Amino acid sequence: MKVAIYARVSSERQDTDLSISAQLKALREYAARNRYHVVREFIDAAESGRTAARPAFREMVAMARRPQKPFDMILVWKYSRFARSREDSIVYKTMLRKNSVQVISITEPFEDTPTGRLLEAMIESLDEFYSANLGEEVTRGMRESASRGFYLSSRAPYGYRKVKVRDGDKERPRLEPEPNQAQVVVSIFNGVLQGKGLKEIIKELNRSGIAGPRGKSWGKTTIHKILTNEAYTGTLIWGRASKRDLKPVRVKNAWIAILDKETFDKVQAQLRDRAPAQLNPRRVASRYLLSGLARCGYCGKALIGQEAKGGQFNYYVCGTLLKKGSGSCQTRYLNTEKFEGLVINKIKEHILTEENLRELVRLVNEEMDNVAGDYREELGVIPDEIAGINNRLERLYDALETGKLRLEDLAPRIQQLRHRQEQLQARKWELETLLSDRRVELASLETVTRYVEDLRNLLGQSSLTERKSFVRSFIKEVKVTGGEVLLTYTMPLPPDGISEERVGVLSSVHYGG
Repeated sequence: MKVAIYARVSSERQDTDLSISAQLKALREYAARNRYHVVREFIDAAESGRTAARPAFREMVAMARRPQKPFDMILVWKYSRFARSREDSIVYKTMLRKNSVQVISITEPFEDTPTGRLLEAMIESLDEFYSANLGEEVTRGMRESASRGFYLSSRAPYGYRKVKVRDGDKERPRLEPEPNQAQVVVSIFNGVLQGKGLKEIIKELNRSGIAGPRGKSWGKTTIHKILTNEAYTGTLIWGRASKRDLKPVRVKNAWIAILDKETFDKVQAQLRDRAPAQLNPRRVASRYLLSGLARCGYCGKALIGQEAKGGQFNYYVCGTLLKKGSGSCQTRYLNTEKFEGLVINKIKEHILTEENLRELVRLVNEEMDNVAGDYREELGVIPDEIAGINNRLERLYDALETGKLRLEDLAPRIQQLRHRQEQLQARKWELETLLSDRRVELASLETVTRYVEDLRNLLGQSSLTERKSFVRSFIKEVKVTGGEVLLTYTMPLPPDGISEERVGVLSSVHYGG
């Protein structure tokens, strides 16, 4: 399939080159994985979401509307990159769909079905959806920076120092060995290979007066971190603690190695053989559906997803309890599967109903109609402005024909007026297109019922990314206090217009129940 790629970075957002580069890299990889043929890439750098200010976007849409269109699909990183306006996004996708061109977000891949399109419209009508994943945008840019060998952590590992290197018009951090500390690192690894225990190595370092990483004495934790840090082989690893379903970024030879890989691997083998209980590799945090939404009603801290010992069970635990231990908070451990299931069931019971679906569609249509009024007002003044430009051009042509003014004097002004004329004509076409089809219709009860069932199935069958986006579109907060859960919705729910609901937590939801 032939596809086009569209990338955009707003002027008020993050580093333009890096963000554009990161978007393009992800989009190209997605196209390659799915065996799509990329025929064109469209880029609007440092632009806002306003339609008139995006020349690449306008060119892409115009090409997609040709009878002999050059591509069948447009790939974007997120729908927010396609159009900042929720209304414009819905309408442009509808317009392109009429010409058999799909718009696909590689991070929000809803199916191109009536249900999928309705879900897009509902999600795009909620402000929360746009701000919920700002961290994801930042993470993508940081992953791109890390993949180029830049060191993103705040503190350099012992044995290295951070230095600034030029990267275009900016400076970015890399690592280089700190000679004196690097010798200490080598001596620590050699000590292990010579059969010395960690306590013996610590005593030798403290006795010699060599300061530790923070100017303090040496301890077992510090030595263990050094002995298990691949950075000393010149390898950059970033993203090990990510809660997203992303593999860590690994870059070999990112900087000068202090140790060779063979020495490092030998030490790891000795550590495993001598003291397996001491090795507690940092686990990659699991992903939890309610992370960022669930909070403790007693202390206000977030409920954090954790694995039980052995990794067979998962639970949510209050952040205070996790940090300070038993007795620091009253909130009990919550079984992950049952707790998330309770919230999903409430969404199905109180949000994904025929009545609510009709109300959501009404809200989408109402918002689109309000914006349509602004579009009609803008469209109404364009013909007069175009007519004024035509009159001025006629006068300039008359002056040229009569010899009152020379061509070299008139050419710049004629060019300016023609350019403005083209802009107005393009904007007129855009506004007429936006006003041509702006409503989501639910024709019959049968249609509504089918949509409701499809959306309910989405909560159980779609990817975690889709389910998290869906849940965050309707749930603002899940607060647990004792045996009660307080659900706060992002919008009032009919028929009573409630925005909160209290639900009893069954004893079986508590971990071990």
